[in-house]
Amino acid sequence: MSQPSVDESGREIDFDVARLEDYLRGLPDTGSGALQVRRTEGGMSNPTYFLRRGDWQAVLRKQPAGELAPSAHAIDREWRVLSTLHGTAVPVPRALHYCHDRTVVGTPFYLMEWLQGRVFLEYTLPGMSPQQRGAIYEAMLATMAAIHRLDIQALGLSDYGRPGNYFARQLKRWSEQWFKFRKGDQDNPALDQVVAWLSERVPESELQALCHGDLRIGNLMFHPTEPRVIGVLDWELSTLGHPLVDVAFNTQAWRMGPDENGGLEGAPLAELGIPDEASYLERYYQLAGSTERMTTFHQVFAMFRGAVGSAGVAARGEAGNGFLPDAARIGRKLALAYAGRGLALIRERGEDT
Repeated sequence: MSQPSVDESGREIDFDVARLEDYLRGLPDTGSGALQVRRTEGGMSNPTYFLRRGDWQAVLRKQPAGELAPSAHAIDREWRVLSTLHGTAVPVPRALHYCHDRTVVGTPFYLMEWLQGRVFLEYTLPGMSPQQRGAIYEAMLATMAAIHRLDIQALGLSDYGRPGNYFARQLKRWSEQWFKFRKGDQDNPALDQVVAWLSERVPESELQALCHGDLRIGNLMFHPTEPRVIGVLDWELSTLGHPLVDVAFNTQAWRMGPDENGGLEGAPLAELGIPDEASYLERYYQLAGSTERMTTFHQVFAMFRGAVGSAGVAARGEAGNGFLPDAARIGRKLALAYAGRGLALIRERGEDT
């Protein structure tokens, strides 16, 4: 059984560092000397660590400790996507090594390239000029369009999603997760209403693409000085699906507050140099060659996914398996926020009947 350690900042590491160090000694080109491990500040889903041995460095991604939902925290899928997309129009860190052996760090894990760049956690991009912000937003939407334009058959990813209606399949999966986390009628009544609304309006669509599943600005790494994406991170929720759900998730920021994943609600967009949502969407449609347009269903569906995912973070935190000390509080706060925004969208547009 692995014993937890702490990094240099006192943050818990949920595996035995010495055991990982022994494992790395058996791999080629993993440096020499003592292993240094530093936990990332984010990572409330799949724990992520920076590793260094001498001149060698890498990033480790693993599953969280404790009982996991079926098909959740699928780092093997992350590994497959990273391995497949390297060298395409979509920039990703280079995949280095995959380990199935659970005795090393307690779960399967993989190593990937440690990119040097910038990660932005606030959509307002503090400290930048309006021109710089506009360029960052252009790079973000261009990267999203590039993902959705990938030829999944040519890349060997045509089996990366299950057959059948994407919306029906995802609604079933995520609703089941919610009812597992749910603690009663008053836990998150807005989310219960959103689930019911979505269930009655599942659309048919033949449009299918590789979807990231969590395409927030915080999951993109930008060049150290240029407005250019050098790595799309955190592919845990990726699948074949409807690209406008990815777009809807990406544009949630326009409806979320600054304390809710760094959202834009209430921000003076024109003054900051940030496009409004409609302009941002039109530019995406142009770059992606999209023939379909965003609907209330897509947007509410994305809010639903965000709410359930956040409820899962809260549940793991309450069970003592949260990767951050305040995971339970943050997860619950975001679950309520996402569900509330989804219900507000329905009511604002008069689609609640």
